[in-house]
Amino acid sequence: MLWYLILISIITFIIYGYDKYLSKTAQRRISENALLGLALIGGIIGAASGMIIFNHKVSKKSFLVKFFLVVLIDVVLLYRLIRH
Repeated sequence: MLWYLILISIITFIIYGYDKYLSKTAQRRISENALLGLALIGGIIGAASGMIIFNHKVSKKSFLVKFFLVVLIDVVLLYRLIRH
């Protein structure tokens, strides 16, 4: 489980960086749903790191609200997984 979380976080971080690159070069972007989906399946650390390091999506309030909902969902799921 730990290796999965590490791998998905690394992948998510790279994709957030790539999406930031696409935004700077005015190319077709990765959807917000895809970015949030990566966070939801375990890439929260990578997503949060990518948002901070690449300064990506941090000023978009609607995305931040959705992101924090994803974090809340993941925390609840992780708690339930550890508890059982």
